[in-house]
Amino acid sequence: MQVSVEETGKLERQLKVEVPEERIASEVETRLEKLSRTTRIKGFRPGKAPFKVIRQRYGKQVRQEVIGEVVQSTFYEAIQKENLKPAGMPRIDPLDDEQGKGLSYTASFEVMPELELKPVEQLEVEKTVCEVNDEDVETMIEVLRKQRKELKETDRAADVGDTVEIDFQGTIDGEPFEGGSGEDSRLELGSGQFIDGFEEGLKGQAAGSEVALDLVFPEDYPNEQLAGKPVRFKVTIKKVFEPELPELNDDFFTQFGVSEGGEEAFRKEIRSHMEREAATAMRNRQRDAIMDALYKANEIDIPHALIHEEAHRLQQQFEQQLKAYGIADQAQIPNDLSMFEDQARKRVATQLILMDIIRNQGFKAGSDKVRARIESNAENYEDPSAVINWYYGDKQRLAEVEAAVLEDQVIDWVNRNARVNEVKVTFDELMNKGQTDAD
Repeated sequence: MQVSVEETGKLERQLKVEVPEERIASEVETRLEKLSRTTRIKGFRPGKAPFKVIRQRYGKQVRQEVIGEVVQSTFYEAIQKENLKPAGMPRIDPLDDEQGKGLSYTASFEVMPELELKPVEQLEVEKTVCEVNDEDVETMIEVLRKQRKELKETDRAADVGDTVEIDFQGTIDGEPFEGGSGEDSRLELGSGQFIDGFEEGLKGQAAGSEVALDLVFPEDYPNEQLAGKPVRFKVTIKKVFEPELPELNDDFFTQFGVSEGGEEAFRKEIRSHMEREAATAMRNRQRDAIMDALYKANEIDIPHALIHEEAHRLQQQFEQQLKAYGIADQAQIPNDLSMFEDQARKRVATQLILMDIIRNQGFKAGSDKVRARIESNAENYEDPSAVINWYYGDKQRLAEVEAAVLEDQVIDWVNRNARVNEVKVTFDELMNKGQTDAD
């Protein structure tokens, strides 16, 4: 077998392979011999048909089967011989396989890039640091109380935090519009569910009041037909409810799994849960910061085949998300992969960088580390042993954990060697501002 390689671009290669006729012919003869011993042909006893008849009837078919297999096997042999690492499947040009003259073909493909990453010591990343304090715990407890509040009807005027039951009718230029009316609708004042001015206009109003609100839909309103248009709402306040928060007692604590120890044990459990959440969020932020820094610091050539493959995967994920929300149809699912290419390029580049670091640093996903990661994931569930078995019962899930373990080692390695700048944030800022807002 003769092999030659031509560089047709930074990552593009053309591999020319020539296979002697003897390799093909000998395999064809071997297969025809096997066929002759078992094949039934009319006019002959089983296995007694002349070899010439077998060749005439099956020779062409067997030769094509052998050539297909030889192309696959010789391509693999050739890339091994030339130390090439294809990225994606090759494109095989039309074969030259005239009987008696052997086989020759040209395979075009991209190869994996050779990376030369910048020294990690030159990398600068931010590390988010958060410490859960007593005020954070108090705020979280108030959030939990409000989530379990009861509404008590009152005769007084409504204020922020109260819930009103209303009938309303909206009109634009005197005409009602779709979605602009409602009956017996409940609205918490200050929640920001309606457009600016609506909830503010109901403050100070008691049950039985009727108000007219002249407002304007925001320019960026999701419904383009309403965006920027003036609107009049006629509102009848039917009932006003004030929130009644649960007391901090054993009944309340039990809802959070604290059956002993009273308020002290409850506060300790809340703080512990918040600290676990904060640790996970800080780790995720640190991971994102490191991945972004590695990506920006290392410009690498990326095989188009890998970008296309990843873009296709992202498209499928997008389609699955739409279906999960029940809003998928052919008009909403984009057929053009270009909208996913930038994200795909970054994801592929980041994975190539990670693989290079893992290989060069000799990181391994040892069984003990994998087990520790799985147990950590399982501890937040009611039946940790069932979760552990769930992971070990599927090779793909186990592979995902192994990949996460390797990624963790990269993050720790960068933290030890790069220039890390700590940035202190509050718990509310860390957990996406507003999530723990008790107001």
